[in-house]
Amino acid sequence: MADAGHSLFISDLHLSPGLPGAVALFRRFLSEIAPQAEALYILGDFFEAWIGDDDLALPFHADIAAALRQLSERGVRLYLMHGNRDFLLGERFCQASGASLLSDPQLIDLYGSPTLLAHGDQFCTDDLAYQAFRQQVRNPAWQAGFLAKPLAERREMARQLRAQSELEKAAKEMAIMDVNLDALAATLRKYGYPRLIHGHTHRPAHHLHEIDGHACERWVLPDWYEGGGYLRCSRQGCEAVSLR
Repeated sequence: MADAGHSLFISDLHLSPGLPGAVALFRRFLSEIAPQAEALYILGDFFEAWIGDDDLALPFHADIAAALRQLSERGVRLYLMHGNRDFLLGERFCQASGASLLSDPQLIDLYGSPTLLAHGDQFCTDDLAYQAFRQQVRNPAWQAGFLAKPLAERREMARQLRAQSELEKAAKEMAIMDVNLDALAATLRKYGYPRLIHGHTHRPAHHLHEIDGHACERWVLPDWYEGGGYLRCSRQGCEAVSLR
């Protein structure tokens, strides 16, 4: 049975066959670090792209799901949140991996501390083009239409969307793609000034915000493109741990 003393948080692994370094690091994380935790929270963009749960037929995806299932069977509770790259992860993947799907955002009691979990893209409100895209692809009607297409067509559409996204990011100012502090404050106010843990921006940091006289802690998780890392939280607080 897993040690009940701490929980781990990761995001933005962007796993794909084209990033073997991140995949190898994640497998080491699963075998050496995660089994000692009470719970593992994956806060979005776990995969570089996810075009529907029928893509579990791809051996790479099936292997990753099986690796998570092995961790779950060792007694570690697994939680999964949608990101902007894998918002179509569904119940079939959760059943295969042993994970439970979280809403975004999700408020939890983390060892006595109210903690809000989010992927983080909803806070980047200065990026108007991205927010319009996010609203479109999170629409159930759009998703149903996309999932009705043949798998090969969905793969090509996803490839084109990723290429378009990279071109658009290269043309944007970095500040536009970071969180908007007013949007952040509104969310923390709505949920009672909790601690916040999120990913998406690929700017790992520990921030302290004062909102309406309340001190709010914010942890930003790292991506796994070059190295990786995780957040370890217990009753004593949280600490960021780097993986190399």
